[in-house]
Amino acid sequence: MISRRKQCYPISPRLHHYLYHYGRFSNIPMVYDELHRFTGAIPYEDPSGEETLWLTVMYPPEVMQSLRKKLISIYTSLKIGGEEHQDHLAVDRIDFGEFGNSRPFRIRITNLYNDNSDYYYVKVADASRIYGLELEHILSPKRMNYLVNGNTLIEDHIAGVPGNVFMDEYLPRPDLNRIRIAKEFTKFNERCFIRLLGDMRSINYVVDITPDFEEVQYTVRPIDFDQQSYEGKGKVYLSYHFDSNKPVTSLSFRQLNRATIAQYAAEERSQMARRANVELRRLRGLLSIMKRDETSPEENVQELATALDKMHKTTTFIQCKTMGELTAAHIEFMLNIKLQRPSKS
Repeated sequence: MISRRKQCYPISPRLHHYLYHYGRFSNIPMVYDELHRFTGAIPYEDPSGEETLWLTVMYPPEVMQSLRKKLISIYTSLKIGGEEHQDHLAVDRIDFGEFGNSRPFRIRITNLYNDNSDYYYVKVADASRIYGLELEHILSPKRMNYLVNGNTLIEDHIAGVPGNVFMDEYLPRPDLNRIRIAKEFTKFNERCFIRLLGDMRSINYVVDITPDFEEVQYTVRPIDFDQQSYEGKGKVYLSYHFDSNKPVTSLSFRQLNRATIAQYAAEERSQMARRANVELRRLRGLLSIMKRDETSPEENVQELATALDKMHKTTTFIQCKTMGELTAAHIEFMLNIKLQRPSKS
């Protein structure tokens, strides 16, 4: 469905002001370019010994000495909002993901007192990715933690079982609550489609598994926001169309009938509308800026507008000129809320 690497878009002055107003801008060190100064790399193996798409990278001593202090400073800013409590923290490993649009670095920080480790990610500060993070923060059940400075975007680690691992190792288990899984994936698909977050292949989300007092709860969370309102093909925004999601898609259609699927989709729309109304001023401000920013090629906007009109049997979207306008119109259409500020009489 997605054949080429997406274009990155700079942060406009309007979006920069928004990030500053809502505490996303920070004077953290701008380390993204410096992290590319590695001189060696080896494939990273997961705990079971399997090679992954990540590379563990190595730096000359003088470069690592400079990076170490900056990376720990970023971690404390992200986690506790300050520079305190750094002496017991160490940069344990730096991994590089050449596979992604954002070409991310994964930083592992270890507490020397107890050997507990934590992660965060350093990526290119692309405007469409930031819009994706903000929409997730406002409209999803979970909040997002990230910071921006210049071309450097810092994202907190989102814990959970990677979607592809969940398909292989958890889905076949006999004790799995298949109806709850089907319900959550139905709602996840609806959330992504409403706010036009695309490319939710199984490697781009995680499943958060939480034991409850009687049953286990599941929450599916996106971890990749590169394809927020970017591609022109409508199917890119429907996760069940991806081949890597076929096992859970088939499970959902086996476990749920059409009426139940429609009920769960309606539940998610209702919950998203409540979240949107709670944060209506912030959502309006974000989408007002997004409407004026270029975040996708013009041909993608026209193609997606045509696709959405066909999906919904309407002519609402063909008038939109930017991906921001399309995103705002689709959220309004799906959630039945007003995102235009009322005019003063």
